[in-house]
Formats: sequence, C-alpha cells, structure tokens
Amino acid sequence: MRIAILIFDRLTALDAVGPYEVLSRLPEAELEFVAAEAGPKRTDTGALALSADRSLADTEAPDVLLIPGGAGNRELLDDEVVLDWVRQAHETSAWTTSVCTGSLVLGAAGVLEGLQATTHWAFLERLREFGAEPVSERVVFDGKVVTAAGVSAGIDMGLSLAARIAGEDVAKAIQLGIEYDPQPPFDAGSPRTAPAELTEMLRRMGAEAERA
Repeated sequence: MRIAILIFDRLTALDAVGPYEVLSRLPEAELEFVAAEAGPKRTDTGALALSADRSLADTEAPDVLLIPGGAGNRELLDDEVVLDWVRQAHETSAWTTSVCTGSLVLGAAGVLEGLQATTHWAFLERLREFGAEPVSERVVFDGKVVTAAGVSAGIDMGLSLAARIAGEDVAKAIQLGIEYDPQPPFDAGSPRTAPAELTEMLRRMGAEAERA
C-alpha cells in the first residue's frame, strides 16, 4: 500500500501529520511525503518543517493520495504541474483523499465534479466553484474520493479509511495505539456550537489572510 502525502510551503501541519499517524500504521504501508520538488517545506506558522523525500516527477501511481490544507495550497490551484500530477494519480489510485482546504486542490484538478465533498467550514461553499456538492460532515466518502473537514478531522478520516482498507479491528487497534480519545475542553469546535461572534471573528481573520 503506497501512500503519498503531498506537501508544500505554508501547509497546516496537522492536516498532514494527523492522517500520517494513522495511515503509516497500516499493515505493509509505505508512506512518503512528496512535493513538486523534494526537500523541506515549512508549515504555515514557519516554526516547523516537513521534508519531502520525493519529487512529484519521481512519484508514480500511489495507492492512496492525500492532499492537506493550509494557506500555501492556494497557489496550487493554478499550478498545472501539480494539478496534472493529481489528475494522473487519481486515475489509478485506490483512494484519493484530502483534509481541510486540500479539497480545493482536488476541485481545481477536476476530481470533485459531481461529487459530495467537505472541507473547513469557512471554505465549504467554495466547493461549488468546482462542481461539488458541499456537505457539512466530518468525513465524506463519495466513491473512492474521501474528503475531511478542517485540520483535526484528518485523524477521523484516516481512521475511517483504515477501516475500509484493513478492517475495523485494525482501525480500532490504531486508534487505541495513538490513544485517540478526544475529550475537548470546550464545545466550540464547530460553527454549530461555537458562539456566533467567535465564528464571525474567525471568518474575518480568514478573509484578511486570503487577501494578504
């Protein structure tokens, strides 16, 4: 099972690392971080770097393709080298997946046309631009395309996908091994539960960051 996680400068670390912690524990998994060019890619805070061991040119036909989110992936929406690679990888993949705004890259590559999909709540309606039907769910399966909501939802997606690939017992064992037993201190992890003023503040901050 060859798993390729696409990384780039200014990605959101947990979008990639959360699923990595799950999928890398699948039996016989061979997981690699890949990028347009091999080498370190700094995350959106600038405080952490992940390293791509292979370039896209040296990465062919992964069984599982995963695209994380982060401000840096907006540049990929017009990067035909990356988008062509995504299209080619999707043609032969067993599973094509995304976390957070990674779904926008799938959309730009034409992968989401006519499918149900999700992404970070602040970008959910943008999926319509790519012919997708936005779904406000933690994880959405539509055929072999699997999309996850924002950031931490990548762990849920990884476990759900692990169950499809290797069975529920394996997925449950991975969950226990990483002690994924979320008990958040606040009921503010979704616009449905967070105070309206907090949601609006984050929308404004996100819009300002997109314009920057």
